[in-house]
Amino acid sequence: MIVVHRPAQVTTAMGESLDRSVLPPGELVPEDALWIDLIDPTREEDRLVERHLNIEIPTREEMADIEPSEILYHENNARYMTARVLCHSESDTPKLIDVSFILTERALVTVRYGEPRSFSMFMTRSSKPGGCRHQPEAVLDGLIETIIDRAAEILGTVGQRIDRLSQSIFENEKKGTRRTASFRAALKSIGRKGDIISNVRESMVSVERLLLFLSASMPRPQKSRGYQSEWRTALRDVQSIEEHATFLSNKVQFLLDATLGLVTIEQNDVIKIFSVMSVIFLPPTLVSSLYGMNFKFMPELEWDLGYPWAITLMVLAAVLPYLFFRWKRWL
Repeated sequence: MIVVHRPAQVTTAMGESLDRSVLPPGELVPEDALWIDLIDPTREEDRLVERHLNIEIPTREEMADIEPSEILYHENNARYMTARVLCHSESDTPKLIDVSFILTERALVTVRYGEPRSFSMFMTRSSKPGGCRHQPEAVLDGLIETIIDRAAEILGTVGQRIDRLSQSIFENEKKGTRRTASFRAALKSIGRKGDIISNVRESMVSVERLLLFLSASMPRPQKSRGYQSEWRTALRDVQSIEEHATFLSNKVQFLLDATLGLVTIEQNDVIKIFSVMSVIFLPPTLVSSLYGMNFKFMPELEWDLGYPWAITLMVLAAVLPYLFFRWKRWL
């Protein structure tokens, strides 16, 4: 699918904006298209945009390359940049998708195989007065800014959830199987949050490389020079998000270690109970074993109180170790 964003026909005092429309099959790309968004494009749609701007659209396999020289390069007066953007961040299966940005003098082309929320957020903003200037660089700047804002929003949400999870772990008053089940759920939750933080960090690293390449390769005309300060500000924002992601990652690792430690303590308590029970029942077992021997001469066999004596001896042999353990506070 090809989504075309063109300069709005009516410009208000609040500023410029973009009009969004889906290009019908078989139609040519409008000459005044400022942003061409390729969503799960077919080969025919790629060729249509290639002929319109005299560029080459990278394939999905080329976008997934990890070598910087393959995803950040300059060719035919166009800058090809690929970044990883978080997608489905609010679901149980967040993931990263590769998004290619092709910046030309006439338009910005984006190629993506997913629906990151940052793109829909920028589309909504750019359609409002003052949402986006009528320059390809302004569209790219707005998209990058929205991707960064979305990453910061995701980290903020994850941080709040980690705080609540920390309270539930260390203030867990449940007993028995309910406590074990809560620890199991906490471990799963920690794993999911760790995945999201890792994805955000990876996304910001790719955006940081994109900004550094963009600042270094952008020509010196006046219209491009005006975005240098904005890109430097965006670069500082990316670096601060990376630092915050590192902090949250360390916090998640601490919670993981603490939860595993609590689980180990729970297991040790269970093992301790079995050990104490075996020690308590060992002396009575010894007494019963002694009186179960088939010796011919056993004085106690002729006693009228032999049986009560044996029972009393076994009870005392069990109670005395129990009282000793309680006195030592091992139970």
